[in-house]
Amino acid sequence: MIINNNIFKLVLLLFTFGASFFAQSANKLEGVRIWAAPESTRIVFDLSQSPSYTHFTLTNPYRLVVDLKNASNKVDLAKIANNSKLVKKIRKSTPPEKGTLRIVIDLVKPLRASLFALPPTAPYGNRLVVDLDSGSAKAKSQSAKPVSVLRDVVVAIDAGHGGDDPGSIGPTGMYEKKVVLQIAKKVAKKINATPGMKAVMTRTGDYFVNLNRRSEIARDSKADLLISIHADAFTSPQPQGASVWVLSMRRANSEIGRWLEQKEKHSELLGGAGEIIQNTDNEQYLAMTLLDMSMDRSMAISHNIADDVLSNLGKVTKLHKHKPESASFAVLKSPDIPSILVETGFISNHREERLLSQREHQNNIAKAVHKGVVKYFEANPPANTLLASRSNTKHKVRSGESLSVIAHRYQISISRLKKANRLKSNTLKIGQTLVIPRA
Repeated sequence: MIINNNIFKLVLLLFTFGASFFAQSANKLEGVRIWAAPESTRIVFDLSQSPSYTHFTLTNPYRLVVDLKNASNKVDLAKIANNSKLVKKIRKSTPPEKGTLRIVIDLVKPLRASLFALPPTAPYGNRLVVDLDSGSAKAKSQSAKPVSVLRDVVVAIDAGHGGDDPGSIGPTGMYEKKVVLQIAKKVAKKINATPGMKAVMTRTGDYFVNLNRRSEIARDSKADLLISIHADAFTSPQPQGASVWVLSMRRANSEIGRWLEQKEKHSELLGGAGEIIQNTDNEQYLAMTLLDMSMDRSMAISHNIADDVLSNLGKVTKLHKHKPESASFAVLKSPDIPSILVETGFISNHREERLLSQREHQNNIAKAVHKGVVKYFEANPPANTLLASRSNTKHKVRSGESLSVIAHRYQISISRLKKANRLKSNTLKIGQTLVIPRA
């Protein structure tokens, strides 16, 4: 009897311990954040542990149902800040079984849903992310417009990170996503104030935009250039200075291979040429050749613009790298759009974090980026643009002419004439064609 009584106590103890352990190990929903973009919404569930979940959709009305296994709720869902035009509300519902937390997201219309878990990353803990996308209509064809209409040079400005992705965090807690958006808006404002140029922003508020979507926004806007604005960081506070990056050749080659496999994208990337080569015997070979040429052109333009931007940045801030660097950044990968990434400084450096928060310094950075971009496009305006129609005159060098003679004739400085033509010396050749920038 004593033995049986001891066994009973042991079983009771184990049951009590097990119940206590289960209660402690249950996942807790500790917060819900909604990040709304114009065409999508990200919902982030903050959890005490890594989530185990399933999901499904319902219609009439449209809903996304998320079941969190072994979870409980500590959030008043009725008080969640919601600025999304796609989500009506988030609420609890009757779970399919005990211990499951069922969350229902009431939707305005049917949406594509993508769910994934994220591990703890300062300042956040475990998260379940729900990305809702309404789908983006492609830019409407402008073929109805007369071909004689001159267009603006379009520059896509991409503020890095956003929403649940804060980017790097400075010593005093400043978020990269916030400061780069402020600088990006200043660059866009200066671009829009330049006759013959127009800015398009990949994000205008504090929300996350998928990296592939950033390139799509630039392509849909028929951008001539994509500039991604970031702030660098390192594990120690010593590094400082701005830098400009372009796509590495290794990443460029892998991207060409990836695009080759997507035959439905050939027309999008290669315009009319893509339609012509479709269904031909040598389609893949022709597409590879054209994509290779397109990437070479984009990378050459990117390097030239990076040089001009870096030169101007060196006049307003310290430089970490004095020449453009190459890297495998995903946002730079479009073979058809020249792209650069500007690191405005090290947010992990105390001095530069303070500078990056100051309006005057942000304005100086924006001016430098703007000057570099304008300098390039004034000297190399794309065809059928306003800049091309009014900016540069061509001059063919004749016998007896020198740089000083030509500069005097067009009332411009020798240095401007050399910069516009990227001349390393004062030597000219008879028959050489020079670009004459606006006086």
